[in-house]
Amino acid sequence: MTRYEPAIDLASIRAIDVHVHVEVDDHGHSSLPPDLADAASKYFSAELERPDIDAIAAYYRERQMAAVVFTVDAQTALQHPPLSNEEIAEAAARNNDVLIPFGSVDPRRGADAVERARRLIGDYGVRGFKFHPTVQGFDPSDSAWFPLYAALQDAGMVALFHTGQTGIGAGMPGGRGFRLALSNPMLLDTVAAEFPELQIIMAHPSVPWQDEAISVATHKHNTWIDLSGWSPKYFPPQLVRAANSFLKSRILFGSDFPLLTPDRWLRDVEQTDLKPEVMPGILLDNAARLLNLT
Repeated sequence: MTRYEPAIDLASIRAIDVHVHVEVDDHGHSSLPPDLADAASKYFSAELERPDIDAIAAYYRERQMAAVVFTVDAQTALQHPPLSNEEIAEAAARNNDVLIPFGSVDPRRGADAVERARRLIGDYGVRGFKFHPTVQGFDPSDSAWFPLYAALQDAGMVALFHTGQTGIGAGMPGGRGFRLALSNPMLLDTVAAEFPELQIIMAHPSVPWQDEAISVATHKHNTWIDLSGWSPKYFPPQLVRAANSFLKSRILFGSDFPLLTPDRWLRDVEQTDLKPEVMPGILLDNAARLLNLT
């Protein structure tokens, strides 16, 4: 076992993509059960290429970028074995010039989730944790998960939460039972209030709750917004205004790879009103500060 330590030369990269999914491991195991994977391919109108983590590292190295990589452990909700956090962290350790590992634990596993998180932090060196309330099936504001948040806060972790609608389950009967309301960013206001030292990323333009996300980020300065999952040309105008001004130091570049590539994101962002002077912070500097890479 090799514990992750970053070796990212900030002077040699042009961006940090804070939202990169590992969809398949090197054994061919998928992060999603077959029905959800098939529905996602249909929703996104493509048979998605799902590279393993070493291929992801090569992809980002070629582009002179670093990437935060993670899976989602939703074993309770999906009844499907998750990808190995440990393997992701170990792969990031051997690609530590471009990769930054986040862990994922299933909050519904209670005390076991807390213990697993502590082991991923202590033994494997993960730098944060990814949560998807809709897919994992939990209300992030529920005090039942406070022991987990406390452990992450104490360890100086970043907590990245999916917000807004999701393509996972879209078009399936009843959306496969997933509840979009669990990913309303206003639920994270409680988390940010109760754990003021926990740095929280609200992932994606939070369709249809963009105003709620901006409100939380304006009031709680331990919250950040990543711009992943949507082509920049579809960003709501109020998000662009906030990114250009009062939230510019807490806005982060993310792609949602492999669903959306950084190449497309960077091409499409040129069609937006994001100011050239805020782009270095969004692409690199804000994430470097958040992840303690400076």
